[in-house]
Amino acid sequence: MNKPYDQRNHLAGLEKGLAVIECFDATHQKLTIAEVAQAVGLSRAAARRCLLTLTHLGYADYDGKFFRLTVHAMRLGYAYLASTTMPQILQTFVERLSEETNESSSAATLDGSEMVYVARAAVKRILAINVNVGTRLPLFCTSLGRVLLAALDPRDAESRLASTPRPEFTEHTITSLPQLRRQLADVRANGYCLVEEELQLGLISLAVPVHNSSGRTVASICVTSQPHRTSAKQMLKEYLPKLLKNQEALSTMIQ
Repeated sequence: MNKPYDQRNHLAGLEKGLAVIECFDATHQKLTIAEVAQAVGLSRAAARRCLLTLTHLGYADYDGKFFRLTVHAMRLGYAYLASTTMPQILQTFVERLSEETNESSSAATLDGSEMVYVARAAVKRILAINVNVGTRLPLFCTSLGRVLLAALDPRDAESRLASTPRPEFTEHTITSLPQLRRQLADVRANGYCLVEEELQLGLISLAVPVHNSSGRTVASICVTSQPHRTSAKQMLKEYLPKLLKNQEALSTMIQ
């Protein structure tokens, strides 16, 4: 059993600095001091000190108004990738899936109320947003995300859904908790998740869980296509067997 956290070991400055870094994402590539302060819940003075420290250390740039992260900040993500073999293993498999299907393939892990891409092989750009390793997307409307949610205790999954904004990205996006509850039940029963045009029009994705050698879900892996090129029926017939084959192989390689 883990010991209770001792607050005497807590570094408030480190917590604030990491929170400031996490403010920046694909839709918030540059931010002012006021925007960072509001996003993190800091005073303007505290946000300013964090941002200037990050700039001094090379993790951020400042043009007199806006701050933005530098390439140096990628070291934080690469430190995780370099310290674990799972992303490296997943990258090999998504590349293989992409070659087998001639479609884009990705793998993701759970982080709070979001999924994080840890491996990706894109044969063509079909997403309106720029998706790379490290990109975060919502759990509720993505095949990768729903697979990860379905692996949780149902109460935990519902708590994460209830506490997270669920915008309608398209007219097909499922946002209601009762409907999402049924969707997750189907994923648990079927062992896969198919999502069509919920995150973006013209996008269809099929995902399965990735289990470790103990049978615990540690990630999800998917194939992504376009409905006009590959129907839902075709995805299940042609790509699900390939996903399940890779799922089985992965379970023998990930501890």
